Amino acid sequence: MMDKNSDATKEGKKAADMDMRPILYVIGILLCTLAAGMVFPLFVDMAAGNPDWKVFFMCMIFTLFLGGALILTNYSNNFHIGVRQTFLMTTFSWIILSLVGGTPFMLSTLHLSLTDAFFEAMSGITTTGSTVITGLDHVAPGILLWRAILQWLGGVGIIVTALWVLPFLRVGGMQLFQTESSESEKAMPRATQLAAGTGLIYLGLTALCAIGYKLSGMSAFNAITHSMTTLSTGGFSTSDSSFGQFDNIGAEITCIVFMIAGALPFILYVKAIKGNWIALYKDTQVRTFIGIAAVAVLGVVIHQTVYTDISFWTALRYASFNLVSIATGTGYANQDYTLWGGLAVIVIFFLTAAGGCAGSASCGIKTFRFQILYSVTMTQLKKLLHPHGVFTPHYNHHPLPNGIASAVMSFFFVYALSFSVLAIGLSFVGLDYMTAMSGAVTTLSNVGPGLGDIIGPTGTFQPLPDSAKWMMSAGMLLGRLELFTVLVLFLPAFWKK
Repeated sequence: MMDKNSDATKEGKKAADMDMRPILYVIGILLCTLAAGMVFPLFVDMAAGNPDWKVFFMCMIFTLFLGGALILTNYSNNFHIGVRQTFLMTTFSWIILSLVGGTPFMLSTLHLSLTDAFFEAMSGITTTGSTVITGLDHVAPGILLWRAILQWLGGVGIIVTALWVLPFLRVGGMQLFQTESSESEKAMPRATQLAAGTGLIYLGLTALCAIGYKLSGMSAFNAITHSMTTLSTGGFSTSDSSFGQFDNIGAEITCIVFMIAGALPFILYVKAIKGNWIALYKDTQVRTFIGIAAVAVLGVVIHQTVYTDISFWTALRYASFNLVSIATGTGYANQDYTLWGGLAVIVIFFLTAAGGCAGSASCGIKTFRFQILYSVTMTQLKKLLHPHGVFTPHYNHHPLPNGIASAVMSFFFVYALSFSVLAIGLSFVGLDYMTAMSGAVTTLSNVGPGLGDIIGPTGTFQPLPDSAKWMMSAGMLLGRLELFTVLVLFLPAFWKK
């Protein structure tokens, strides 16, 4: 009897390990949150006399009904969420939110196709910033606000994912930051308090950014929408000319400050609020990220000053804004930087892939992985000189835990492989070399604009074939969820009980 009971218990654990109820329950909560976000564009369009408010009302009711149904039918007091369930929940959440979040684009006066609506919503939720919408200057305010809300929600969503989900799943070396989370939990005893603290900081920085924009001369609407897409490092704007519509140095300085703020680890803000302000300065990832951005800006400024007739201060203004925008993954532009020459294009291509800091709203490979790659490389060089010596790679003044180096190396390999496959796929459907290469790296790194005449800072992704848009949507999802979170679902072993 004891053996039978033991077997039954094991089978029950296996069944619970792939129980879909927790996944559907969490997705239901997220859908209800998305429905709540639709209230704001509804009222904005209603105040503006735009008929799209009816679209947002219908979409809100549908999303709320769907989310509420998932919550009520899957609620339980005894949820068990395993690793495989977390992988499924993370990936499907982003897909379903993009599908539902794209419905206003299809039903509104824009009348986007399913492909374009999904692309736009996925670009918003993943804070990529690539757009298929043209004539933004004449688009209804509700749609413009909805695009900003999608990016703002996606930004806070990826911060939560980076702080709790990815370290738990041990994705691409992110387990390195489990210790930092636990240190913060000692200062704020419960994880819910940490989540609330992070959310309040995100909200507070967004409000400060909006105030800064308003003081610089922006309208209230532009200040609010751009603050949401700045801190989330998303880059959706309200004009086809992006940030160039303002031609305002004060607004550009505000934007630079808060783009950098959005690309720094939010766990360090929590520590700073608790009194440990020095943590931001001591963190080597922060210093390295800012150092890379500063060197890139200085290099382009010197090149522009020496080889063109542009003055130093003009070059500094435009290089600082556009390169910080690319380095943080925001994707705003106030000039066509593809006309700055070969050096600027190469630097921008590198910054597109590099990305910001882990635990931020930013994108790309992340600075800490380059630091670990450098440390491992230097360790190998020392071993060549001293074969019998004992050398240990370090990160942030601490020895690397076992498994981190191999996880990071694996991430670099999978990133390069994914980039190659995506670029080849885009070339296969007819895109030219520059568009395919830059399209692959900008969607995989969630940056937004690419290079070239079609998808560059003065273009859009609208002219691309539908097949390319679906591939790029997949690239956005892969890049936002750190590759492995999605790719693991394609392993047959993942689905075995």
